[in-house]
Amino acid sequence: MTPLVSVVSGPRARLFACFLRLGTQQASSLQLHTGASLAAKNYYEVLVLGGGSGGISMAARMKRRVGADNVAIIEPSERHFYQPIWTLVGAGAKQLSSSFHPTVSVIPSGVEWIKARVVELNPDKNCIHTDNGKEISYKYLIIALGIQLDYEKIKGLPEGFDHPKIGSNYSVRTVEKTWKALQDFEEGNAIFTFPNTPVKCAGAPQKIMYLSEAYFRKTGKRSKANIIFNTSLGTIFGVKKYADALKEIIQERNLAVNYKQNLIEVRADKQEAVFENLDKPGETQVISYEMLHVTPPMSSPDVLKTSPVADAAGWVDVDKETLQHRRYPNVFGIGDCTNLPTSKTAAAVAAQSGILDRTISRIMKNQTPRKKYDGYTSCPLVTGYNRVILAEFDYNGQPLETFPFDQSKERLTMYFMKANMMPFLYWNMMLRGYWGGPAFLRKLLHLGMS
Repeated sequence: MTPLVSVVSGPRARLFACFLRLGTQQASSLQLHTGASLAAKNYYEVLVLGGGSGGISMAARMKRRVGADNVAIIEPSERHFYQPIWTLVGAGAKQLSSSFHPTVSVIPSGVEWIKARVVELNPDKNCIHTDNGKEISYKYLIIALGIQLDYEKIKGLPEGFDHPKIGSNYSVRTVEKTWKALQDFEEGNAIFTFPNTPVKCAGAPQKIMYLSEAYFRKTGKRSKANIIFNTSLGTIFGVKKYADALKEIIQERNLAVNYKQNLIEVRADKQEAVFENLDKPGETQVISYEMLHVTPPMSSPDVLKTSPVADAAGWVDVDKETLQHRRYPNVFGIGDCTNLPTSKTAAAVAAQSGILDRTISRIMKNQTPRKKYDGYTSCPLVTGYNRVILAEFDYNGQPLETFPFDQSKERLTMYFMKANMMPFLYWNMMLRGYWGGPAFLRKLLHLGMS
């Protein structure tokens, strides 16, 4: 076949060839944004495990440190979710479609996306293995594998979700079922649960309770609803300032809160939930429901539980100030998969990403890390369709508030920030490695204040 360029002669041929080369270069640069590789290389200077909020943020930051060609992300999922918005999806205030983008669209340009699942970590040999049989080596490893949902640890789940009246805001497969159960509610018990394990976004199990109560009031069903929050914890919230504010709301809205109650079984065909009393082993209670929202037990991902990088409980064992692994100096952890003694939230990941970026930068220069993570995390406690209590605190459970006013009060402005500003920050700044939390803003807004 005659080459296309040969049918054009002279200057036009050279111009056409130039455009052809440009088009080829553009196609090559776009290749990483249209699909994932199967590990084109077997060594990277920085290897990131997990394409969630921590993984993408750190990949973007590491790209600026060592160059895109030297960074890879291992992530099997084709969709990337902004999960904090699922509270509002479950309450009908946001659409599920607004919570995700294709993974390929959030991978930093030029960074290799290896579409696979990690099945083994071998930090002694500086390599990992994937489910497609690849061995990939690294100089520095960032573990950002998130947290695992263990619905199956509750008898009757996850198959119980095939029945109506039951949902869970923690899974993309069940969050819209929460909204359906809320709409279908007529009268009876509306039950909301909190498991006897670490969880991500520990405020979310009660946020949907407040939103449901508001929805029942709005639709004239509140007088027929008995709203119950059964939590395995011994308090409504871990920080006293915000717990006191929530207790007032609970009392004002006539919500029943039962402590040390752990969901162990769901009989979805009978619409019954079975709880164990953690203070009295062996004692159980069966409660019928017209609506049930389940917060599942959670744990470290299985691949980490038996890994050399894990502590005795299965979490990535890192220094709480630097996020550097305690035994492997070229391994780092971020987010929900770590044993950092703070709440597991996207806000915590944002703050951790800035600290970890500086830690790795100094490690690369053979210097001692200086910037220290104070445990900052945030939990926007949605208490209605237009109100939020913005809880912010540190490792010691002490408020670490950004704004120069009392954040334990319900505010419309904080709801707007939760529903609109935070998603914008997430997609446009955090995932691009430009948002490390509000510490700088806090200092600015508190200038001149003791």
